[in-house]
Amino acid sequence: GAAAVVMPASLALVRQAYEDARARARAIALWTVGGSVAMAAGPVLGGLLTDVAGWRSVFLLNLPVGAVVLGLLVRVERSPRRPAALDAAGQLTAVLALAGLAFAVIEGGHLGWTAAPVLAAGALAVASGWAFYAAEARQARPMVPLGMLTDRRVAVPLAVGFAVNAAFYGGIFLLGLYYQQLRGMSGTEAGLMFVPMSAVVTASNLVSPRLAERIGRRQVIVVGQLVFAGAMAAMLPLAAHTPVWLVLVLLLPLSTGGALAVPAVTALLMDAVPAERAGTASGLLNALRQTGGALAVALFGSLLAGGDGGFSLPGMRIGLLAVAVVVLATAAVTRFLLPRD
Repeated sequence: GAAAVVMPASLALVRQAYEDARARARAIALWTVGGSVAMAAGPVLGGLLTDVAGWRSVFLLNLPVGAVVLGLLVRVERSPRRPAALDAAGQLTAVLALAGLAFAVIEGGHLGWTAAPVLAAGALAVASGWAFYAAEARQARPMVPLGMLTDRRVAVPLAVGFAVNAAFYGGIFLLGLYYQQLRGMSGTEAGLMFVPMSAVVTASNLVSPRLAERIGRRQVIVVGQLVFAGAMAAMLPLAAHTPVWLVLVLLLPLSTGGALAVPAVTALLMDAVPAERAGTASGLLNALRQTGGALAVALFGSLLAGGDGGFSLPGMRIGLLAVAVVVLATAAVTRFLLPRD
């Protein structure tokens, strides 16, 4: 919950602080680097803490980080206030829709897709989604102005953000279980396998805005997605005897593709909205990215469950293929629907 508040607010502050589009793109790349470094460090620290002190200790990581951030915020200038009434109906229906969808996807693999609780959760998601649309259409100052979603400069980056996160976190989830359940690694060892990605992700995040200045952000997003999809397709032959060094090599283009696309997607979205809507756009992007990641993990978890409760290698391959197809589809959407910049 706290992260859901902090991430959009921090990106909105970046949008307000930089009026020049080029400077803003580079600032957004640095903002993305922070998340990338945390993403790379998370599996290592989480695996180490789980092995040493149990999984509950993982939740203590945020305490010192939060204390440092609060101390730094004292020096940040207060942002402009824009008082607005709380859109309670919009927030409630959005939460119900996402909760119903998440429950249906998570439990569908365990209870069966035709089980009564799963069908009920799916129906709740559909009904709440429709109620959300109706509530926002009636609101004078809605939480999510529907007009934003009809603008391709907004809708396409949101769709790409959802798909890239679903693909990335789904892929990391698949490979994490591959390392532990098929290769017999500990949590710490599996986390260390992702360390080489951190340098590649950081470098690619920083290269992204400079590359966009040369070929355009739309092209950067498309190239990143094609590299990402190619890396996933190359992983389809993975087996229990595949050399670990080869798996590590294949992770490098995967991390490069995603890390090139995300800063360009974020910068495009921030350029498409006025400063007063930056928080709303940032919140939408982060909500969809996290939803994509959560749904991918839940869906792939059901694919990986073997009939005897063990790891399913065919299930992993289906998941990798699904990731590649989704990313290729969003690359096509980006190429043909996003205006040239």
